[in-house]
Amino acid sequence: MTEFRVPKLNNNDTSYVLVEWLAEDGQEVRDGDPIVLLETSKATEEVEAPADGVLRRLLAEGAECEPGQVIARLLASADEPPAETTETPGAGSDGNPDGNPGEPQASTPPGDVSGVIVTAPARELIEAHGIAMERVYALGRKVIRRTDVEELLGAQEPSPAVADDATAEDDATAGDDDAQWITLSRAQQRTAEVVERSRREIPAAFTAMNVDVTEVLSLARDLTRRLRTLVGLPEMVVKAAGGLLDRFPMFFAQPGPGPRARRAATADVGVTVDVGRGLFIPVVRDAGNRPLAEIAGDLVGFRKTALTGSFRERDLQGGAITLTLHTHDGIVFAVPIVFPGQTCALSLTAPRTEVVQDGPGFAVRKTATVGLAYDHRYINGRDAAEFLGELRTALESPARFLTENG
Repeated sequence: MTEFRVPKLNNNDTSYVLVEWLAEDGQEVRDGDPIVLLETSKATEEVEAPADGVLRRLLAEGAECEPGQVIARLLASADEPPAETTETPGAGSDGNPDGNPGEPQASTPPGDVSGVIVTAPARELIEAHGIAMERVYALGRKVIRRTDVEELLGAQEPSPAVADDATAEDDATAGDDDAQWITLSRAQQRTAEVVERSRREIPAAFTAMNVDVTEVLSLARDLTRRLRTLVGLPEMVVKAAGGLLDRFPMFFAQPGPGPRARRAATADVGVTVDVGRGLFIPVVRDAGNRPLAEIAGDLVGFRKTALTGSFRERDLQGGAITLTLHTHDGIVFAVPIVFPGQTCALSLTAPRTEVVQDGPGFAVRKTATVGLAYDHRYINGRDAAEFLGELRTALESPARFLTENG
């Protein structure tokens, strides 16, 4: 018999949601077969069987589980009796947080006959706010998570009686009514933890430089037509930054213990994506050596995946440097967070129109600001200025880093 324990999928979450079993209870599975779908705060991940065996599931779909928790067993045969296992923190030997053998955590509220799975955190929020289950089922989703309930709460209209009654409003505020609070989504809570850790541990400095992007934007429009995929300024910056790995290895390095940093083999660039369902930072692999068309395809795919929130953990891990996009009109300056495990982060603002002197006359140019936040323990201001200067040169002369097929 082999115990199937929840693997550690990332460094940010202490628990995951068991979204779906991909193999039936009592089914014979092979080593490497995907058997369960787990959801972290940022991604969904298929987890494979660690050995051959007959699957005995111990936890219901929709329940929360912790890294190291036993959620299933793989038996040598269907006739093998279950065996006791050592308990894991926060759970009984069968993976039930209450420690009651043979009683997996309930995944649906009492009286639910819809077949919809409601996770425990979602159920708590539903009960706290008195949300009618008909509204929950109307979402049309197989698994209802806390973030889904938060969306419902955000769409709720305030009660007319409360809105029209100043006394009731004062009473609600004084009574610390739940309606006065906005609960952060699980994904946003993880973002908050990373930001707090960055501010606490990394002594960051910041430098910014304006870049004339008139020519590179024109080239991007031409490449969009030629390559039949969207090419914009973010794609160009990812490609240009990736080309600086050999000249500026410290900017892509991983801080190590003591006065050292581990070199990156490839320029893997994380890019922020936020389409209204939380902040994600998927990673473009080997940006310096891959054609621009492939990089553009990656970013298009990331935006589509962000709409469904179906990133895998491996999509989000391994970035050597991060590019944060602040490309809404009117944004002229942005200071990014240096993520733990990296030495710096780039920011890119929206292109803006400027009138500049051109010989005896004037010309209209497009300008964007590229910023660099950096860990001052590893990078100094002079190095930061040189890095940004090389990046600006590449973007203002794009033929330098783009091949004909790029």
